[in-house]
Amino acid sequence: MVERSKKPVPIPVSPTRAENQGFISESDRVKLSLPTGESVEILLHGATVISWVVGGQEKLFLSEKAALDRSKPVRGGIPLVFPVFGKSTEGPTAALPQHGFARLCKWELLGRTSETDTSIQVDFGLGPENLSADLREQWPYVFGLIYSVNLSKSSLETKMLVRNEGSKTFDFNVLFHTYLRVPDVNNLTIEGLKGTSYKCKVTKSEAVEEAAELPVDSEVDRVYANVPGTVQVKNGGEAIFKVDRTNLEDVVVWNPWKGASKMADFGPEDGYKNMICIEAGAVSKWHTLEPESVWEGSTIINL
Repeated sequence: MVERSKKPVPIPVSPTRAENQGFISESDRVKLSLPTGESVEILLHGATVISWVVGGQEKLFLSEKAALDRSKPVRGGIPLVFPVFGKSTEGPTAALPQHGFARLCKWELLGRTSETDTSIQVDFGLGPENLSADLREQWPYVFGLIYSVNLSKSSLETKMLVRNEGSKTFDFNVLFHTYLRVPDVNNLTIEGLKGTSYKCKVTKSEAVEEAAELPVDSEVDRVYANVPGTVQVKNGGEAIFKVDRTNLEDVVVWNPWKGASKMADFGPEDGYKNMICIEAGAVSKWHTLEPESVWEGSTIINL
């Protein structure tokens, strides 16, 4: 569980003041906004960011068929992956569903933990008490997660703190499965991956990236390991997103292309033309956390 003594201290506000200050807490979601109009919306289900608006424009892709009723993971926005990336066939995470349980559970709102005229942050917590009995049995470790979302005028930062609060060491993966909204994927290139080794799930092969700017002109599903610096998403040669990471060494690039038509919760069918997933994570290897130890990683998307 996330111990109360270790949780961030929320800023106490009345409901009216909270709304005036750009913090609105509803039964199933939290909405943050700045005086200059930027906003973000986060569901308690999966602590999934489903909207990020800057300059009146939506920056995240959310499927029009996404399930927002807690019946399944949200298709779009920023789903959270923990404690396993993909589907394990052996080991302690083998019994867990694909991508683990973080995106499946209702998170606890810990509160708004910082606010200025130019930024606002909200924190969420997840521990064994938030998991179903089946999930606790499938992954029987004592842990605490604190997930922070920080909105500023031209950036969105997401941070994850993982704490081992039990007596047994555990291994984990973590990843922010970010769906970015783009004008036209055919005009898109991705910079910052050249020279990086990757595993391609489409061709089931491994290689080293040779392109200084990677075009997206067909299905892509690659795990780039140990990416050294900033990854830029460019539209017609102009950078529209700059993704930086701290303690998240890997980057997954994904677009299902026409395979999107086979996904029941992906819409519109040609929506793949307006999205690209640039997923910051620690997934190319297991990370080991000893009892009473803490791990923290973050990513910031700058416009």
